[in-house]
Amino acid sequence: MALMRAITTVGGFTLISRVLGFVRDMLLAALLGAGPAADAFVVAFKLPNLFRRLFAEGAFSAAFVPMFARKLAGEGKDVARLFAEQAQAALLLALLVFVVIAEFAMPWALVIIAPGFGDDPAKYALAVELTRITFPYLLFVSLVSLVGGVLNGLERFAATSATPVFLNIVMIAGLAGWQWYAPSAAHGAAWGVTAAGLAQMIWLYLVMRAAGFGLKLRWPRLTPDVKRLLILMTPVALGAGIYQINVVVDIAIASFLPSGAVSYLYYADRLVQLPLGVVGIAIGTALLPILARQIRNGEAQAAMHNQNRALEVALLLTLPAAVALTVLAYPIVLVLFERGAFGGAEVAATAAALAAYAVGLPAQVLVKVFTPGYFAREDTASPVRIAVGCMFGNVAIGIALMFALRGYGLGHLGIALATSITGWINALLLSRGLAKRGHFHLDARAKKRLWPMAFASFAMAGVLLLLAWALAGWLAGSEHLRIAALAILVAAGMAVYGIAAQLFGAMDLRELKTLLRRPGRTPPVEPAGGADLT
Repeated sequence: MALMRAITTVGGFTLISRVLGFVRDMLLAALLGAGPAADAFVVAFKLPNLFRRLFAEGAFSAAFVPMFARKLAGEGKDVARLFAEQAQAALLLALLVFVVIAEFAMPWALVIIAPGFGDDPAKYALAVELTRITFPYLLFVSLVSLVGGVLNGLERFAATSATPVFLNIVMIAGLAGWQWYAPSAAHGAAWGVTAAGLAQMIWLYLVMRAAGFGLKLRWPRLTPDVKRLLILMTPVALGAGIYQINVVVDIAIASFLPSGAVSYLYYADRLVQLPLGVVGIAIGTALLPILARQIRNGEAQAAMHNQNRALEVALLLTLPAAVALTVLAYPIVLVLFERGAFGGAEVAATAAALAAYAVGLPAQVLVKVFTPGYFAREDTASPVRIAVGCMFGNVAIGIALMFALRGYGLGHLGIALATSITGWINALLLSRGLAKRGHFHLDARAKKRLWPMAFASFAMAGVLLLLAWALAGWLAGSEHLRIAALAILVAAGMAVYGIAAQLFGAMDLRELKTLLRRPGRTPPVEPAGGADLT
């Protein structure tokens, strides 16, 4: 499968999921607002997701996918299946033990995660109760990650990319009908999280079986392959753990701020997750197995070519997204969330956090582009060293900025700004590490496109600022007028950027059509770095 076809497949389903996620978050905002119940649910939703990124999307996937892809290509389907079954057994045992321990230890865990909640016993008790409901989601979604890794190794990206849709559909249903089965909307949302994880797991296991690659349940055994998997996972787990410490520290710090700060950061982060998921996660998911295969086959030039094209696509899409989210932060939050329990003060605070997060959006996507360059070569240690420095930087910068801005009622803004700053540091250090080893450098085409992308993004920003000023009356009017104004702004921004990017030479529509051709018609990359992606 061509790299661009893989990226668009993953990105397309991720886009559908993110749109449904907006519907889910709009319901959350309307029902819970940004008060104590919302803060409690955000913590309950975040905690299993933190460990999901550690066990599933972090250490396990980074180590499992290259090993599985190499076994599939070099030793055949049966050997790869056996390895997947052994990995499944080890993962299942570890997660069962961890989830049971966490359920019992939840009251003490919440003291560490959100110490500021201790000042409000009711909010603390609700957070413990909701987190106990959501935590089994970790078990289900981690198995989803394993099966997704198998399907991605088979270059079947569509089914895996569609699984987040289940999360949002089930959570929307849980929120819409909470009165029938739960004592509150927050409880309904929490039960929806766990039910969604179960639905995702069942879906992918059925898809994998239909693909002729069903996995048997085995007793856990410490085989040489499992040992190798654990060795590769360890530094990634440490690195992912460091990143999760950053997230935990952000929540812990925000828990000391006035009620609502945790929710402001959550809603703003959800908006940034749209372009990050559609572009960054799609590129990282598609790029890792392709690079692993090319590096194994000794196709270093092809691997570098594909990484350059991934970077080019990443910046082509995320630079304008970052600029637009910064310029239009207030109108976006206003239209999407101001209803029910979510009022004007909540809109202003969330919009400030959104603009701060948006500054670091391109960096977060570039991390997704550069990291596969390490993982595909089974170098899972180098990103850890970079993550350690970024962790300390994030904590120090976040605390400093939070206290500097606290007097202005924007203490949470410092946490978001610190995330963006350290994101850029992370991306720059990752790229520098690859360049020093000769594994990556910007080719002529990528260098030629970077400045035009920036010029096109700033041209779009100027038009959006003028239009936002002209449509200020609509944005202050009825909900229908607000929606119409935002639709005009979004359409105008896309049109201006597309035209400017074409005029300045940031993209070529003919090349995009070539990149999106069907896999069967895509010729292999030439050793010198031809124009087509493989």
